[in-house]
Order: sequence, then structure tokens, then C-alpha cells
Amino acid sequence: MSIPVKTKKKKIRKQMLRQRSLLSPAAKAIYDQNVCEALWHLMEQKRCQTVHTYLPMGSEINIFPFIKQCLAHQKTVICPQTLPKRRFINLILTSLQDLEPGVFGTKHPAGKSIFEGTYDMIVVPGLACDGDRCRLGYGGGYYDTFVADCPKAHKVGVFYPFQQIDKIPLEPHDMQLNDLLVCQAWMD
Repeated sequence: MSIPVKTKKKKIRKQMLRQRSLLSPAAKAIYDQNVCEALWHLMEQKRCQTVHTYLPMGSEINIFPFIKQCLAHQKTVICPQTLPKRRFINLILTSLQDLEPGVFGTKHPAGKSIFEGTYDMIVVPGLACDGDRCRLGYGGGYYDTFVADCPKAHKVGVFYPFQQIDKIPLEPHDMQLNDLLVCQAWMD
């Protein structure tokens, strides 16, 4: 008898959340910095002007320095406000000091400056990834639903090295990304 996909995903999520919480602050800071640098390099390489990105929470990869760099270089930064039924409202971010609390511990830009254009790049968080550029998120299906509606955007997931596994168990709605940034830490 095979294990259902949902059960496999739940087990991986639990394992990755635990591993992520055990990452030392020093190692996390180095990984996070390397991810931010790699994201900026990718933005420049792809000549991106409009980026949709998550706002980190908990033990997620801290990409706030990347977001600050985007704002400082007059890039258009869009962040999601999580809604029911696997949907986002995509809001324009003008300042990291002007955020409101949302559901599930999230934050989003204050006000309702809704963005309805297209994205050059979408930065996607996750709990695990594989060599086929598949990702495992938190289980709500928000990003799978969102990226499916953005076929021309360059979709990139950011992960710690231990989050890369052999194979993500997939369901029909799971979306593949264009790139994965699994940055290594260089520690002396």
C-alpha cells in the first residue's frame, strides 16, 4: 500500500520546519545574505524592473536586504496580501516601515495600492525543493495558484541547502519554477 501524496507532503513539511528552526543565527545570516546577493544578480541579469516577492516571517530566508535594494534602485516591488480561497491581492510596496499584519502571521504593504500589471520576476518561498525545480510550500496552494496565472514571469524559489530533497511528491495543481536558488554558506 503506497503512502498518499498529502501524507508524504505533511511529513516533509514537518521535517523542514524543524530543520529550519535549528539553523544557527550565524549560519542563517550567511545563507540569507548569499540568497539576497544571488537574487539581485538574477534581477540584473534578467533586467527585471517589477518583482513580486514574499515578506519573510519566522525562520524563512530573510530577503529584506534584497527588497531594500530593489526599493533603493526604484524597482517596482509587489507583495501579496493573503486572502481566503488560495488568492492574493498584490499590493505595491513603497516602504518596509509601512506594513500591516495579515493572516497566518504574514505582513503586507499598508493601504490598498493594488498592482494589476505584469511581473518580470516572482520570488517564491518554500519548505523543500528538488532537482526538477519543483517546490513544496506550506500547503495552502497560494503560490501554485498565483504563479499559474503569470506564465511570462521568471519564477524563482529560495531555499537553504538542507531543503533540497530527491523528489517532491506532486499533485496536479503543483507548479514548477524557472529557477531555484539554493545558496551555500561559506564559513571559515
